[in-house]
Amino acid sequence: MLHSTKAHLALLGTNIFFAINYTSVKYLMNNDFVKPFGLNLVRVGICSLLLWIMYILSPNKGRIERKDYKRFFLCALFGIAINQLLFLKGLSLTYSIHASLLMLITPILITIIAAWLLKEKLTANKAIGLALGICGAIVLITARTNSGDGSSVIVGDLLVIINAVSYTFYFILVKPLMLKYNPVMVIRMVFTIGLVLILPFCFTQFIAIPWVSFTPLAFFNMFLLVIFGTFLAYLFNVYGIKILGASTAGAYIYSQPVFAAIVAIIFLNEELSMYKIVAAALIASGVYLSNKKLANGTV
Repeated sequence: MLHSTKAHLALLGTNIFFAINYTSVKYLMNNDFVKPFGLNLVRVGICSLLLWIMYILSPNKGRIERKDYKRFFLCALFGIAINQLLFLKGLSLTYSIHASLLMLITPILITIIAAWLLKEKLTANKAIGLALGICGAIVLITARTNSGDGSSVIVGDLLVIINAVSYTFYFILVKPLMLKYNPVMVIRMVFTIGLVLILPFCFTQFIAIPWVSFTPLAFFNMFLLVIFGTFLAYLFNVYGIKILGASTAGAYIYSQPVFAAIVAIIFLNEELSMYKIVAAALIASGVYLSNKKLANGTV
């Protein structure tokens, strides 16, 4: 099989795994098996352990320059601590479909914030794309519905949006590190520092997890979330970016809400309401326009 084919399959798998995450997280929290912060410590802790095992078994260790530790810390702060804590807390309060659609605004934010930090020109496409993305988010946040199992939906939606902003800063900060070091090494360091940062916030909920009351289905969802939805998803994504580039990998994010909606409708009985379809169309159009290249190659 060609490397490019493997990379496409890896990126598709990444977004399927991420999509399943929404339902696995909701199942575990809706049935009181675990609270958001406790789940986050399990997720980050096990993945950090697996990444260190990979490092120990790797023949090529590599070294990190001292000047880059500050950037690693910031990546862990925005990419693990703030991002993961707010995402799981937000998801516990809102609907799976809402969260997956709101995460689509990440590419828009990346384009806009990167342009701001790098002093790039804000083109009409970017401005219109941002406006469409905001409109789509407003449709989701302000809609009223009694379907599904979301509680405090507005608060949950806002936490997911703040999480997307945090991940945007992480994505921008981590790019130079990905170019300079082995991507798996970067992920390992980010997860390890992030684990230290979240420990004070998550430990109380972690030790309260009632493991003895876990059903086989609960353990299965935990396994899906930690191994497939986090560990393999991150590794597959890194592999896809390495072979095909960040822009191609980013395009696969469009598939994530589709898979998330299918899984949530089947297993959580969430409804694909018209307002969700309208919001999805607005956000997807915003992502497309904000990343659309003009004739001269700019966006």
